Amino acid sequence: MLGQSLEFHEFLKIFGVHCPAKLEDPMRKATLSLCLLMTSFIFLATSCHEVEETIANVVVLNDLGSPVQGASVRLFAFGSVDQDFVGEPRFDTTAVTNAAGTVSFNFSSFYVEGQAGFAVLDIEATKAALIGTGLIKIEEEMTNEATVYIE
Repeated sequence: MLGQSLEFHEFLKIFGVHCPAKLEDPMRKATLSLCLLMTSFIFLATSCHEVEETIANVVVLNDLGSPVQGASVRLFAFGSVDQDFVGEPRFDTTAVTNAAGTVSFNFSSFYVEGQAGFAVLDIEATKAALIGTGLIKIEEEMTNEATVYIE
């Protein structure tokens, strides 16, 4: 028993805690154990990683470089693609640009923490007879941006 107490005292000294009291008292052991447990819990609870939003912003411009309001922007990606089979769309979402020619998509609900990479999506922008295409690489927990010119 005495050997265990000395080892525990040595353990506390590593962290700069000086404990002159004897640990033979069961109440003192329980209190000390509870304090160590609470300190560990606080350390772990405050070190959690907060997931940031995964956003894709697309700006649609005409051939003169002016923003296009009311353009329909589609972001999409297909699953497995080979010569004989095009898979189901993994992502396929559409929104309309605002007065600044910008549209924003939030992919946070699709992101799984720890995954390697997120997606590269095709962009298709249309307004009346004008059309433009492009690609956007979506990186997790970031605001990603792309510009598409429609002609």
